[in-house]
Amino acid sequence: MSTPDARPDVRLSLDALRDLARGRLLGAGLSRPHAEAVAETMVAGERDGCASHGIYRLLVAANSIARGVVVVDAEPRVSEPATALVRVDGGGGFAQLAFESGKPRLIEKARAGGIAALAITNVVHFAALWPEVEALASEGLVALAVTPSHAWVAPAGGTRPVFGTNPIAFGWPRPGGNPFVFDFATSAVARGEIELHRRAGKPVPDDWGYDAAGNSTTDAEAVLAGAMRTFGGHKGSALAAMVELLAGPLIGEMTSRESLVADAGRGGSPIGGELILAIDPAGFLGDAVAEHLKRAEAMFAAIERQGARLPSQRRYAARQRSLADGVVLPAALYDDIMALPSGE
Repeated sequence: MSTPDARPDVRLSLDALRDLARGRLLGAGLSRPHAEAVAETMVAGERDGCASHGIYRLLVAANSIARGVVVVDAEPRVSEPATALVRVDGGGGFAQLAFESGKPRLIEKARAGGIAALAITNVVHFAALWPEVEALASEGLVALAVTPSHAWVAPAGGTRPVFGTNPIAFGWPRPGGNPFVFDFATSAVARGEIELHRRAGKPVPDDWGYDAAGNSTTDAEAVLAGAMRTFGGHKGSALAAMVELLAGPLIGEMTSRESLVADAGRGGSPIGGELILAIDPAGFLGDAVAEHLKRAEAMFAAIERQGARLPSQRRYAARQRSLADGVVLPAALYDDIMALPSGE
């Protein structure tokens, strides 16, 4: 088990972080369109104080590329199987460029018909979903996104992996302000958080997962080799199953168990699909849309008056700090990133 690093941390501006991420992704072999799209997601995570989905994921992406899991120059193919549907075959590349390729048509269809869906298939996924739903909510749309992953998570009542971490993300537009956004794994914690504990030599809570023998453990490495738990017992387990169905069989893609089989022991990021729904409030409400969005604002105000925090507010606060002061990377993580080859 590693010990905490005593060296000073490294502060970088967001522009420097973006250059660093893009250069290392190019050095790993990604085409420039993919490198730029993937780097932006990593910078967004670090910028918003989400270290488990920030620049640390550069190591995850480089690993998947090195192990042959990712098609580095894949060109997403956009099709429209039905009036309200967009489908993007990512060609085996990372999901970010596939989403960017399908987003314009998704927005157009949602505004034209009130509701639309985007099915992203044949991609490698390693990142959080909130950048995608925030992008849609910033366009005035309500958004919901789900994706399975590798089978790392045991169902409630079991100790053997069946589900992925299976996140659910939601975005709601707020006039004159940042969207209301949440993104949470249906596992007790994101897998990247356990990996960060492992890297730092820190124990994890004993309710995060099981070792390979099915015993509760505080050893992060043992949880990574065993099974994670769902949050909220049977409720999180049911939501995880829902995600498997919506972004697996419904769109003709793999479940988390099938993704792990397809990985074939390479140790890469999850392979599969993602389902994104976009709803235009005006499609339901017409000229009354402003009135009803104000009612939503009243609900948000009632939450905040009690001193409760709205999901995403901590991220937005971190964003303001990062835009002004940059971000701080642990020395060991910075060294690991700098050890990767650069393409710029």
